[in-house]
Amino acid sequence: MSDDILAKLDHCFKLILTGRLHEVFLEDFRRDLAEIQNPVAKRLFILAKINHLIHFRIVEYMTLIAAADMTGHYAVGVLLESCLAEELAFVERTKRLIRKTVEGKIAEAVRAA
Repeated sequence: MSDDILAKLDHCFKLILTGRLHEVFLEDFRRDLAEIQNPVAKRLFILAKINHLIHFRIVEYMTLIAAADMTGHYAVGVLLESCLAEELAFVERTKRLIRKTVEGKIAEAVRAA
């Protein structure tokens, strides 16, 4: 029973990680990016999309951690949690870049006024 459940979970996560979701995300990203002409808006769009993608990854890690814990694979859960921590740190760095870009653009507008 346990091996059967693990095999099904493994199959589900393979579908999640390699599924059409990432392909659709990239198709939409390329199409939308091509329509943006302003360099600052383009940069903000890229950072926002990176942030969305990272949040997808965070949810995947959280789900995998829960599955590892439920099946008693605590060492796997610990390894996944360290990967999750890296993703969370990346989110914080991305937020800082977005904030810095917006603050720079506001400062430019204030100087021009």
